[in-house]
Amino acid sequence: MTNQNLYIDLHVLQTVPSSNINRDDTGAPKTALYGGVNRARVSSQSWKRAIRSEFKQDNVSIGTRTKEAAKLLTDKLLSESVDEKTAMEKVAEIFKDAGIKLNKENETGALLLVSPGQVEKLARYAINNEELDKKEIKKILKSDNSIDLALFGRMVADNPELNVEGSAQVAHAISTHEVVPEFDYFTALDDLRPKDVTGAAMLGAVEFTSSTLYRYADLNVRELMHNLGEADAIQGTAAFIKAFLLSMPTGKQNTFANKTLPNYVMVTIRKDTPVNLASAFEEAVTSKNGYVKESIRKLEEKYGATTKLIDEPILNVVLTDYQSKIDNQADNLSGLLDQVTGALSKAVQDENTNN
Repeated sequence: MTNQNLYIDLHVLQTVPSSNINRDDTGAPKTALYGGVNRARVSSQSWKRAIRSEFKQDNVSIGTRTKEAAKLLTDKLLSESVDEKTAMEKVAEIFKDAGIKLNKENETGALLLVSPGQVEKLARYAINNEELDKKEIKKILKSDNSIDLALFGRMVADNPELNVEGSAQVAHAISTHEVVPEFDYFTALDDLRPKDVTGAAMLGAVEFTSSTLYRYADLNVRELMHNLGEADAIQGTAAFIKAFLLSMPTGKQNTFANKTLPNYVMVTIRKDTPVNLASAFEEAVTSKNGYVKESIRKLEEKYGATTKLIDEPILNVVLTDYQSKIDNQADNLSGLLDQVTGALSKAVQDENTNN
């Protein structure tokens, strides 16, 4: 019997006040046209970076995404009392054997995500072996994945053998309703300006929006287990959910102080397929009394409609202070994470028993 699929859907509704957390090339808040109206949008790349930052704040070990991976390894060898000439020669040989090109500045052509465990093992291997084996180097670079590497994957254009298939997908967040961008006109005064001089030292304007966002991510638990191992994957799932819920991109944060928490969270574990419920808002929510309540109603209605096409989930749990029609509701974030990890552990245990 083959391992059954296990997918986790994360659905979040979150109100964000005046903000510009993710800008386009002109400095304006990113938007998307959906359902015939303009929506606020936050890119998946922006939110994935925020998740990695949240991991770091929560003392979860993450990898380093850099063009200076060779320098990381060189510094590690130098810290182990390897002389500089030998360290640089070893590093050059390792990257050559791995099929990763370095330029004249000793940098990779593109950003490379490496985990602390991979850097540590490569350094140890270089120290303990006079002659290096290409297969062993590639093996090291394909093991000991950090959680962000296991979740978001890695593409190595120079050598696809070193690619890591990401286990998580993060959607672009969009507002559940139409937005009309606004402008904040501001001035700045020079503290040393003579009292008899009038006028501002600087004038400017910043564009912003406010919105109730629908955020979605899904996680292939089996792929995460492949990348991390079974036990670490279950704990990694909890860490990912927590980071996804509590993170926020930091664009213009000092200007708007817009950090909020989710108004509504729904976590679903499925065996058949992940399901993005953005179509609940294809017809934009309209209201003069807030968007959250109606957004919750439409989201839960769309969730109920999925049973016409796919199987009932293993678990569906909601965390919110708002009224919900979902029976299973967690009291707090810890309770929600306990339900998710418990259901995952049981599903894996049951399958191992059946196998």
